Amino acid sequence: MEKIAVIGLGYVGLPVAVALSRKFPKVLGFDIAPHRIAALRDGVDRTGEISKDELMASGLTVSDDPDDLRGITMFIVTVPTPIDNEKRPDLEPIRSSCRLIGQYIEPGALVVFESTVYPGVTEDVCGPLLEEVSGLKCGKEFFLGYSPERINPGDRVHRLETIVKVVSAQDGPSLARVKEVYGAIIEAGLHVAPTIRSAEAAKVIENTQRDLNIALMNELSLIFERMGIRTSDVLAAACTKWNFLPFSPGLVGGHCIGVDPYYLTAAAERLGYRPEVILAGRRINDGMGAHVAQSLIKLMIKSGRSVNGARVGVLGLTFKENVPDLRNSKVPDVISGLSDYGVEMLIYDPHADAAEALEEYGLAIADDLSDFENLDALIVAVPHAALKLSSSSVTDMLKDDGIVVDVKGALNSGDFDSSITYWSL
Repeated sequence: MEKIAVIGLGYVGLPVAVALSRKFPKVLGFDIAPHRIAALRDGVDRTGEISKDELMASGLTVSDDPDDLRGITMFIVTVPTPIDNEKRPDLEPIRSSCRLIGQYIEPGALVVFESTVYPGVTEDVCGPLLEEVSGLKCGKEFFLGYSPERINPGDRVHRLETIVKVVSAQDGPSLARVKEVYGAIIEAGLHVAPTIRSAEAAKVIENTQRDLNIALMNELSLIFERMGIRTSDVLAAACTKWNFLPFSPGLVGGHCIGVDPYYLTAAAERLGYRPEVILAGRRINDGMGAHVAQSLIKLMIKSGRSVNGARVGVLGLTFKENVPDLRNSKVPDVISGLSDYGVEMLIYDPHADAAEALEEYGLAIADDLSDFENLDALIVAVPHAALKLSSSSVTDMLKDDGIVVDVKGALNSGDFDSSITYWSL
């Protein structure tokens, strides 16, 4: 039976490792962060994906000691694949994983990647690097597979086990091993992609499609605002048609939707083709934070309110609702756009780690909502369930003639008193 190591214990890796540990006697969860390993040993998953009871009952062994990788027959790599400051693919985390794994690969080992990459990375980048470090021949002495992750952080309905898993490998015997391992934990079934490249491409276009659909909604919101039409009213009417896709405008951040399209465009540009539609969608979505900030500034000026020194509260800093993940959040874009005008910002997020927010964005998060009173404006950026938002709770934070910027339209505009100015995308 396979001896499995999952490399990287974040939103993707930990659920995979826990699920596998229920079916296989030897499963190791490996992460290079000692604090992450220490927390998991105490039953604490900072991502909130796995409960303490699930973690403690799983029997999963976790470690940050590379020597524990000896004797592993299948490595599953789930490290992040971010972009750099120039929005180019940053493959260093996946390269580092290969350099680590290469030291412990033994003949017959199988390395399966789940990280989102552009087509060709598994075989053209990872394979040669593993060969270089291990001294073994790819396709003869060790083998490659690819099974793209489909984890949706914070989603309790679409879980690892209930989502169809795409699997692929470089040869038949390796594919059989991949199918046996994932087939043991995936209730929804497996889809076999004919090649590793096609599986890599499938993953990267899944989020590109979502990015473009949201970009369309964001562009429509810009148009409808100029027409004096509420976007939410238009979408509510359009959604009554059976084949209308129910996307909505918003800030597009996180480690997937706001990142993956750049992997695909980078690969296309290497082949001499510059994508137009994909990059146009990215430009629209990347500009929405600044648009929200500018819209609030205009509302403040229109109401005769002094912008410089105005007190503005921001609820939510993470990239989406009900998760603590701050990676690539677009809320800081809104805050930056307002700070340039001398606005005094107050930020609160019940899920975000204050130290991480300070280190990553230089932003201080309030311990509670005690200072959120007599505000000139309040931005509902990420409507976490824990905030228990309502028109009355929001109104209580504002001056009598305050402004509400409800980015995603989480609240009902009709519930606010006429003295309150309400705006949403």
